[in-house]
Amino acid sequence: MNNFIMNRRRFLANSGTAAAVAAASPLLMNSQMAWAAGIADQELRTVGLSVTVQERILNDFKNKSGVGSVNGKAAIFPDTQTELLSGSKSYDSWEIIGERLPAMTQTNTIAAIDTKNLSNWANIRSIFVDTDPRMEPRAQISGQIWADAAKTELWMVPSVFNFDSIGYRPDLVSAEEANTWTALFDPKFRGKTGLNVDPLIAIGQAILAMNSLGLLNVANPGNPNRQEIDEAAKFLISKKKEGQFRALWGDFGELVNLLASGEMILADAWQPAVMAVKAQGIPCSYAVPKEGYRGWSIGVSQVAGTPNAQAVEAYADYWLSGPPGVLVSEQGYYSPTTNIKDVMQKDKYDFWYEGKPWVGAEERGIKEGDLRDGGSLQERASKVSYWHQWPDEYDHLIQRWDEFLSA
Repeated sequence: MNNFIMNRRRFLANSGTAAAVAAASPLLMNSQMAWAAGIADQELRTVGLSVTVQERILNDFKNKSGVGSVNGKAAIFPDTQTELLSGSKSYDSWEIIGERLPAMTQTNTIAAIDTKNLSNWANIRSIFVDTDPRMEPRAQISGQIWADAAKTELWMVPSVFNFDSIGYRPDLVSAEEANTWTALFDPKFRGKTGLNVDPLIAIGQAILAMNSLGLLNVANPGNPNRQEIDEAAKFLISKKKEGQFRALWGDFGELVNLLASGEMILADAWQPAVMAVKAQGIPCSYAVPKEGYRGWSIGVSQVAGTPNAQAVEAYADYWLSGPPGVLVSEQGYYSPTTNIKDVMQKDKYDFWYEGKPWVGAEERGIKEGDLRDGGSLQERASKVSYWHQWPDEYDHLIQRWDEFLSA
């Protein structure tokens, strides 16, 4: 995947963190947008996670696009999926995660967006277009978002992506111990590790660890077969009964508090949570697991039958214009457009994207000379093991996950 970057990130942050980031990083007003005139009579009703559905961003989009009205709602992925599949017409766009696209496309709940209607598509990172030979196509984001083989229409226009790992307390756990998914299940850390409550996340991570321990040999941890799911569930149930996990966390604030207090010293974590702990003056780091990262991307999908299709296309294009990517980049995520380099402050771009030392005053726990955990985007992309995806045996996986929760 190195060459892809050279040739051309279940998250719900609390609103306080999003607002703090927005206040620290004003949106830049220059952008590369060429939207169709005459959309003042359209509206945009979008739903998604609070990492992207922020009032500041929505107001900026309204001012730049000329769309008549803009409204956003923050909601977790399963809730929105259930609402839309039930026939709700309350939204024009869903800021979806790539793994959930099959559930929506197979039911004709979303409609494709033509790239010719996106003025900024030419600057998309090639990770969203090209195929990484290390993985089967569906195990990467470029194999999930396209509606046609010619790659001219998108089920989802990417807005944010990242590579997930393990958050840990370096004052309590060494980097050598933490830089493997097996650390979450190591008996030496019994009672002090955390696991995400999303089964599509947790099962994949368990399989990564089991591969490393020699218990399984699954090429694509995001799409295990029934037997592999059964083995992973047995493994997780045994660890739960042994008291391995301090918490099965699902809330951003809960994750931050548990890591900051030291009740959890290792957890599968979102990078902004690690930064939120550091901002409190408490040591916290993001591991570089030897088995590889888990990749994901969220983006704008168009709800089928919306009367505001042009507004949805404009919103998707806005996310590729650059400025809104500044906010998410400074939370610890990546923007899918190379336009970000033209609008982000150079020293900050160098830190977040190029792996260069932080320059200037301390900001949110980042001090002069600090390096981003994991290095540059190019370096981190080269170490992705698999991307979130919708498994073939989803129903069986959920059944076994429920057994784990009940154990």
